[in-house]
Amino acid sequence: MKAHDGFYIDGAWRPAVGRDTIDVVNPADEQVIGRVPAGTALDVDTAVRAARAALTGWAATPPAERAARLTALRDALAARKDEIAETVTAELGSPLAFSQAVHASVPIAVAASYAELAATHAFEEKVGNSTVLHEPIGVVGAITPWNYPLHQIVAKVAPALAAGCTVVLKPAEDTPLTAQLFAEAVHEAGVPAGVFNLVTGLGPVAGQALVEHPGVDLVSFTGSTAVGRQIAATAAAAIKKVALELGGKSANVILPSADLAKAVNVGVANVMSNSGQTCSAWTRMLVHRDQYDEALELAAAAAAKYGERIGPVVSARQRERVRGYIDKGVAEGARLVAGGTESPREQGYFVSPTVFADVTPEMTIAQEEIFGPVLSILRYEDEDDALRIANGTVYGLAGAVWAGDESEAVAFARRMETGQVDINGGRFNPLAPFGGYKQSGVGRELGTHGLAEYLQTKSLQF
Repeated sequence: MKAHDGFYIDGAWRPAVGRDTIDVVNPADEQVIGRVPAGTALDVDTAVRAARAALTGWAATPPAERAARLTALRDALAARKDEIAETVTAELGSPLAFSQAVHASVPIAVAASYAELAATHAFEEKVGNSTVLHEPIGVVGAITPWNYPLHQIVAKVAPALAAGCTVVLKPAEDTPLTAQLFAEAVHEAGVPAGVFNLVTGLGPVAGQALVEHPGVDLVSFTGSTAVGRQIAATAAAAIKKVALELGGKSANVILPSADLAKAVNVGVANVMSNSGQTCSAWTRMLVHRDQYDEALELAAAAAAKYGERIGPVVSARQRERVRGYIDKGVAEGARLVAGGTESPREQGYFVSPTVFADVTPEMTIAQEEIFGPVLSILRYEDEDDALRIANGTVYGLAGAVWAGDESEAVAFARRMETGQVDINGGRFNPLAPFGGYKQSGVGRELGTHGLAEYLQTKSLQF
């Protein structure tokens, strides 16, 4: 696609105030594939003013009509599915098949779910002698990451629009072309001018301006815990609501009764998909001491199969970050059984699928989010030890439990301090709430819980 040289504000593409631009680089061949404008605080202000002006009309729009616009948005995204997949592959580096199956398809399903929720959700309810109204919170400042560029946009914008909010989106600077495609789809769907606005730019400039803007009522951010902490502090000074989906260091707990080969192979696939750039990836595999050696062999063999199948990480900076963690793991005494820091290709930001053995819970690679195709395998003595290791990080975003009997896995999962747990390889559900405990965030995305983030309550007493 051809990159727009302006911002989508108030229903039209408008020129930027400044002349600075951001290069969009294909991480597979390191070539510049486009340039987008780097928004300033003035550009953000224009977008927020447009969203504020459109708020009254959109909030008063009947839910059925908001649902109709979201249905049209779903249809527009579906019609552009191939273009979306190709664009994600070009700017993120994801293999085309994965872009088609996940990056393009999942957001369509999420948009469809919110079209239905907008039409069926009870925005009013009777509670005793009161009527409780669920009203839009206002103007939403949405800041999205690069790892799932369209899904993260839809997971914020769709519920915000369903709730009757208006939105200003600041997408990640690494993947702005997908965001521009989304803006085109919004326009095709007939969403009124000013209801959705897009400003591309750098986080410390455009992102910061959006967080600080007094015309923004809620900031919805997905990204690192460090940046989320800064956003929360800034928003707190203005008593502004935040929804934060942050980092993760999820545990994949394989209990002795589980199908070990299946659990290990699915676990490796989970970490290697999207080149490990998934905040909910099960990057810590916990295996009973009696099965540890067998699990290592299975994991090393499974990782080797991904050598030619995964794409690059998103940027040179990200590649160096991941390599740094691999070096740190070796330095702290972990043992490489697959992969390492040596580049598997001469060109592109590729990292070899990497598996560490002899990892102990206190090691850096077992505590910090790496965001690359790196798996740590830890040994546990019994279930209490496994639970202590699984819960022993500052994060609590996701996880997995495998057992021969489902009830056994569920009993363990109930004790995990995490927002979402897959039982024996459970499937993605666009209606299930997603979000974290502890430093993995505040609030939830997807389904009715995700819609509730963009609503505030008013009670009428009779």
